[in-house]
Amino acid sequence: MDTTAYLENLLDLVIYYGPKILGALLIWFVGKWLIKMLVKGLTKLLERQRMDPSLRPFLLNLIGIVLKALLLISVLGMLGVEMTSFIALLGAIGLAVGMALSGTLQNFAGGVVLLFFKPFKIGDYIKAQGHEGVVKEIQLFHTVLKTLDNITIIIANGVLSNSTISNLTTEPIRRVDWTFGVSYGTTVEAVRQCIGALCDKDTRILKNPAYYIAIEAMADSAVNFTVRAWVKHQDYWEVHFDMNTAVYDAFHASGIEIPFPQLDVHLQTETNAIL
Repeated sequence: MDTTAYLENLLDLVIYYGPKILGALLIWFVGKWLIKMLVKGLTKLLERQRMDPSLRPFLLNLIGIVLKALLLISVLGMLGVEMTSFIALLGAIGLAVGMALSGTLQNFAGGVVLLFFKPFKIGDYIKAQGHEGVVKEIQLFHTVLKTLDNITIIIANGVLSNSTISNLTTEPIRRVDWTFGVSYGTTVEAVRQCIGALCDKDTRILKNPAYYIAIEAMADSAVNFTVRAWVKHQDYWEVHFDMNTAVYDAFHASGIEIPFPQLDVHLQTETNAIL
């Protein structure tokens, strides 16, 4: 093939494919810009509708992915790619990837369940899978917790959506339980008066429902009193620790003894006569 024929063939290819390529590039960049503007508009709309902040990123990402996939299919169609075969190929690839990433897809499905049914939201304090902490992020594949000692816990959404979840912040109030041991011989009234005065003094402890003080058990070394009081859930830990300190000081000032575990051992000796 001489140079003239080669250039003619090249010119024919440019004339035939050039407008298609330019059109496809134009559609691609304009489509991406339109998708960006649409997602930005949807973001403002969802903010005005006061949609749950944990659900907004999921919906926006999903819409963006779907629109970009449709844009890519349109661009490939303009270039003359046979879309029937292409879609069939994508389906086969998707099936293979789905089988290989079954655990990941399970986490994705779990994330969808958590985002739509909302057993908890960002800022809630939950217990799940042996961990507890404040929910910081709910992503498509995992949920991020921040513990009270500032440790980040990442739990896969697949197991989280199928496990028991204790949400400690859905109710406005929460009960605090204590157990205090005193020596045998201490009167019940003395203990009730001492602890009751502390509960009455602490304004964070609610008066309705009223606090409760009673003997829980007569243990080996102490008489154990249980104390139950209701507080706002945000005051739970402060009241819990403050009351421990206050009861210790009040028992010491009132002469109520806090016993330590003790064991009485009786020795019996036998004298054997030697014959």
